[in-house]
Amino acid sequence: MMRLWAILCVAAALAFTASPLLAPGFNGFEASQFPVPLENPPVQPAGYAFAIWGLIYAWLIVGTGFGLLRRADDVDWAPMRAPLFVSLAVGTAWLPVAQVSPLVSTVMIWVMLGAALLSLFRVGDTDRWLQQAPVAIYAGWLTAASCVALGVVLGGYGWLPPTPAALLSLSLALVISLVVQYRLHRAPEYGITVIWALVGVIVANSQPFNAAVAGLALLGIFAILGLRGTDTE
Repeated sequence: MMRLWAILCVAAALAFTASPLLAPGFNGFEASQFPVPLENPPVQPAGYAFAIWGLIYAWLIVGTGFGLLRRADDVDWAPMRAPLFVSLAVGTAWLPVAQVSPLVSTVMIWVMLGAALLSLFRVGDTDRWLQQAPVAIYAGWLTAASCVALGVVLGGYGWLPPTPAALLSLSLALVISLVVQYRLHRAPEYGITVIWALVGVIVANSQPFNAAVAGLALLGIFAILGLRGTDTE
């Protein structure tokens, strides 16, 4: 069974990486998908921040590939594989669904996040850069992305104005990231990835300047760095 899960993780990582081919030209939710059209919602990071997906795709393929070729029967790798497979399998269908239904895709990305975090908490102590690191940056970006999706949906459906929706969603992202980083000191890559997303939010809200959203993102960066600074493990 361990070898089977290793194979499934590689297959899921490859399918997940190829998933943009199922939704060519997708650059996020379109304003026309919502009852209240939103242009440049304040919760969304600047476009350059999404380039991190290239790193995530590559690292997941390398990590799961190494796991199959060199650690297929290693008990230290086994616990993290099933939830990682679930997250990647759901993620493979995310882009096509997002083109059709922001609501359903938002539920899906929260499922992806939950499974990714479970995998991160289950990673073993060996092969840090090939077992832990790819899952950590994947889960870190999903923490930000799931809350961004929530913020866009809240604003796009008129349930909250854009700035309050952004503040609520970013606050949730910070709570999740601080709890995870506090409970899992050994994975700084997770917090660094969340910081990458928060910097993107600050850049996106610099012109025109949204002091509330940019300020909360900056506060989140300081909080994550401060938490890492107290780590003595």
